[in-house]
Amino acid sequence: MSAILSSRDFQQLSSLIYSELGIKMPESKSTMLTGRLAKRLRALGFDSFTQYCDFLFSPKGLEEEMVHLINVVTTNKTDFFREPSHFEYLTTTALPNLQKQHHFSARHPLRIWSAGCSTGEEPYTMAMVLSDVQERHPGFRFEILATDISTRVLEIARRAVYPMERIDPVANIHRKKYLLKGSDRRNPQVRIVPELRRLIRFGRLNFMDEEFGLPEQVDIIFCRNVIIYFDKETQEKLMAKFSRYLHQGGYLFLGHSESLHGYQTSFVQVAPTIYRKP
Repeated sequence: MSAILSSRDFQQLSSLIYSELGIKMPESKSTMLTGRLAKRLRALGFDSFTQYCDFLFSPKGLEEEMVHLINVVTTNKTDFFREPSHFEYLTTTALPNLQKQHHFSARHPLRIWSAGCSTGEEPYTMAMVLSDVQERHPGFRFEILATDISTRVLEIARRAVYPMERIDPVANIHRKKYLLKGSDRRNPQVRIVPELRRLIRFGRLNFMDEEFGLPEQVDIIFCRNVIIYFDKETQEKLMAKFSRYLHQGGYLFLGHSESLHGYQTSFVQVAPTIYRKP
């Protein structure tokens, strides 16, 4: 496959990607986009990116191909227990503070949202640490919503099967309680136990949508290492949406390289990369 992505075709694609996903794609990303889209050209039987763009911008293409373009463009790097200090803060500080306000129970569970959940390691980590809390406090209950724009990663997350090397950050105590080993020694894998899988509701969500359609407000949002791909205007709009869906006193966790410093938002920083809605 040696098709060349012309400047005109790249501009068309980058404009669509920005309007649909909020992701800025400068001309320096042309080579990366060429490589990632090569498989789509082969799958569709196209010889050029111009053919691909003509199809993509047709009514049929926008309906059928847009989801594949999103899967190709989005970056999905994640790990179990990524940025472990966040999970320590969640259980030692955020949860006790919220418990004083709400007294979480079966009738009023803690609602936590993994926004940009990728292949599922983050929400499953949440489920592990919150299940530990529930063991110590039997009346405590929680619900986890996990969303992403990519149907490909959501399929992986729902399946909950991971190569053995992916679980390196998971402590032995959690491995014994929450992971099932596969029987294929040539391809060692683990699967999250059914009890944990049942605690998470996965769904597709685009941050560029005006309304997210969540059935109720949540108490905690994890949106880590996502907004770095957006420009400042898009980030501020997203923070306003998050604020609408977050209870007063609720917490927002961002990624290690993300900050709201100098932004017009309603959030107050309470720890590095951790914010609270007053």
